[in-house]
Amino acid sequence: MILGIFDYLIIGVYFLFVLGIGYYLKNSIKSSEDYFLSGRSISAWVTGLAFIAANLGALEVMGMVANSAKYGILTVHFYWIGAIPAMVFVGVFMMPFYYGSRARSVPEYLKLRFDEKTRGLNAISFALMTLLMSGINMYAMGIIFNLLLGWSFHLSIWVAAGIVLVYVFFGGLTSSIYNEVVQFFLIVFGLFPLSYLGLREVGGWSQLAARLPENLTKSWSTLSSASGNPMGIEWFGMIFGLGFVLSFGYWCTDFLVVQRALASKNLNAAQRTPLIAAFPKMIFPLFVVLPGLLAIYKIPAATLGSNYNMALPLLMKEYFPTGLLGLGLTALLASFMSGMAGNVTAFNTVWTFDIYQSYINPHKDDRHYVWIGKMTTVVGVLASIGLTYVVMYFNNLMDYMQLLFSFFNAPLFATFLLGMFWKRTTPNGAFYGLVSGIVAAAAHYFLVYKTGFIVYGSEMTANFYGAIAAWTVCFLFTILISFITRGRPDNELVGLVYSLTPKQDRSKMPLYLKPGFLALVILALTLVLNLLFW
Repeated sequence: MILGIFDYLIIGVYFLFVLGIGYYLKNSIKSSEDYFLSGRSISAWVTGLAFIAANLGALEVMGMVANSAKYGILTVHFYWIGAIPAMVFVGVFMMPFYYGSRARSVPEYLKLRFDEKTRGLNAISFALMTLLMSGINMYAMGIIFNLLLGWSFHLSIWVAAGIVLVYVFFGGLTSSIYNEVVQFFLIVFGLFPLSYLGLREVGGWSQLAARLPENLTKSWSTLSSASGNPMGIEWFGMIFGLGFVLSFGYWCTDFLVVQRALASKNLNAAQRTPLIAAFPKMIFPLFVVLPGLLAIYKIPAATLGSNYNMALPLLMKEYFPTGLLGLGLTALLASFMSGMAGNVTAFNTVWTFDIYQSYINPHKDDRHYVWIGKMTTVVGVLASIGLTYVVMYFNNLMDYMQLLFSFFNAPLFATFLLGMFWKRTTPNGAFYGLVSGIVAAAAHYFLVYKTGFIVYGSEMTANFYGAIAAWTVCFLFTILISFITRGRPDNELVGLVYSLTPKQDRSKMPLYLKPGFLALVILALTLVLNLLFW
């Protein structure tokens, strides 16, 4: 498609705006806490939108549209059971430990709760995962611009990555957060016309549902058996694999999103951050799942082929005229930059505090670590570009993403769950349990993809059960080893374990600001959505 002047103007204004935010905020960076945690000074509604926007990278946009084109409306489970309950849990139960302990990162919390070796293992594995995730965002952007505009794949990723590098380099996490708020609204306004135009053409939701097979338009009634739905999964794998292990493993332990809450101005704001984010998260299937269903109806199977990642760009090419195309492309640019910036800021924080300061060069002054953080931003962006080419081996971004989560997040959630709610969990139990979980995920991957010894109905189902295996092995091994090794005394665990942490008095707080009340409202609305599309 040919871009008009107005299209280029929208994209150009967006580039200037995000660069301007980074340049404007560079003078506010006075310390490492300013650069890596925004001085813990940002209000809840800003961190709430940044919390969800940091997740709106290629995974959320291209990946979810591809997922919907491949598996149908079952993709809503990634939201209504695969995100919302976990976001409620991290806000109500886990954020008091993260924020109250004053930990600067998730690995640092593991050091406070357990020991240095557990922190080191998580820091290294998380750093690797964030670079791989960043590569996914760049790959998505490259193929969109190559397909729609004929731009060079390689030039597209270098230009967009360079812009992210500039505003994160100068403005740190604060620049990333405020840009993520802008990017959130751009993504919404850029994707909504696609859903609206497609639904109007087909005659509304009822007409679309009538023209698609029933197993593509029912979210729960097809899960009684693996053969009854395109994902090849039954309710147990969906609820336990996605709704519990993968969902809680991501939203409760991934520093990419937790970092946004840690930038809040106080504990109450930190707790409300994921709860505020849950409200727009509930309705986001309108912007990504619906286009995937439209792709099934609109795009011939021969055109889409086996590469479901093409579903979104092909739809944009089909529906967006000049003008709207510029807005749509800017929305995709925003999703790419939002996801990539989230990974880069998480990576530079973990590398600086949990690897460099802890093991390579401790006891330096604060300015030195800010400088290291900026240099790590450069290295992280360059490494992400190199890892972009790994993504080419996968025909569905979501399959690839869930595979990564089954290796890294699933066993980590078992470690956190026991560590926060069972004071008997020992440092050795946590470390060796985490190692056993990662080994279990690797063994499951080998048995499924290398030997064919285990067969599932789809790659996604294999990822769900891989996560279940990793979580279960880690959970059991951690308990077993904790019983035969020595734990830490209670006085060292105050503020780190639920039973030993003083509870806040919220009796004078307005009801609508109480995390517990917000959580109940969110869960009730989510239940209604699940019933509507049963």
